[in-house]
Amino acid sequence: MLEKDVQIISVDDHVIEHPNVWQDRLPAKFKEAGPNLVRDAVNGDHWVFEGEKAGNFALNAVAGRAKEDIAMDPRSYDDMRDGCHDIHERIKDMDIEGVHAQLNFPNMPGFAGTTLAMAKDKELGLACVQAYNDWILDEWCAPYPERQIPLMIMPWWDVDLMVKEIHRTADKGAKSFTFVELPHKLGLPSWHTDHWNPMLQASQERDMPISIHFGSGGAPLGVSQEGMSTNFTIGISLFALNSAMATAELLLSPVFHNYPGVKFILSEGGIGWVPYMLERIDYVWDRHRWYNDVNREVKPSSLWKTNMYAPFIYDDAGIFSRHLIGIENIMFESDYPHSDSNWPHTRKMLEESLANVPNDEARLIAEGNARRVYNFPRVS
Repeated sequence: MLEKDVQIISVDDHVIEHPNVWQDRLPAKFKEAGPNLVRDAVNGDHWVFEGEKAGNFALNAVAGRAKEDIAMDPRSYDDMRDGCHDIHERIKDMDIEGVHAQLNFPNMPGFAGTTLAMAKDKELGLACVQAYNDWILDEWCAPYPERQIPLMIMPWWDVDLMVKEIHRTADKGAKSFTFVELPHKLGLPSWHTDHWNPMLQASQERDMPISIHFGSGGAPLGVSQEGMSTNFTIGISLFALNSAMATAELLLSPVFHNYPGVKFILSEGGIGWVPYMLERIDYVWDRHRWYNDVNREVKPSSLWKTNMYAPFIYDDAGIFSRHLIGIENIMFESDYPHSDSNWPHTRKMLEESLANVPNDEARLIAEGNARRVYNFPRVS
């Protein structure tokens, strides 16, 4: 069970950037093309980047709404909780739901900073990436260093720039950075090339785990158009597919053999799928390793135990099979303020999930594993 003194850590929450994040930080020459918030009473608030609309809030800011009231809105900052974009109000909302600390993925830039990475003007893109990171470090996390785990975005169109930004932000206290879950789906080199080696080396050197969020590599493969639009329940139900694909790509690649200190965390795919996937990968590896370009000595599932982690929101199947996943490989995610969030009942639901789990295991899942992997020690 979850004891009262456990400080819950969520490794997957989200921030809605306030309207002046970029305008306060970009050089004058980039202010017009950089992210600008347009307040429109008819079409709703929306971001404009390089002259084009760059997404809306939709299901990304619905914390506190009844299930019956969740839809593809809110349309403006006036329609969401202040905790979505104000760090002081966020801390209050965390106290209400019983979450002690959290790691936040971005909104306007995309979960892996994809919108900014796709900038036509790469000098502008880099300035926007750095402005976001400085905002997270200096304004969002700095007032509450015990409550916020700084997550960075990266200029992943240029690996050398990535390495510089990893070191720059690590020097300022960054704990992790986000990246696309399936780079090849975006036309980028896969994990089976040496393209990403400098980034992986920097991640290992600075002990900065790589946090990957579902959807950062596109929709689940083969989902119908309706499944990602008019019947979004299909797409949401299949989040685990991308996590499973990312797991297979990584475990059967050279990544962890070449960089044994690199760690990946797969957010919002749940954990119930993990035992079957590991079993299947091991079976296939054992039978087919002799004629494929894979490491023939190390069982892939052993790399999961040392290098990969997955959080859950509410996953009875995963909790039931937790020993097959690895107690030290499971974390918790709240998903505030997204539509999967159970705010303000987060702690209550986690207590229910872990009711039949031994205290020491529950403590690791809810707090200890996140502190260890993200180098985020307990202070009080």
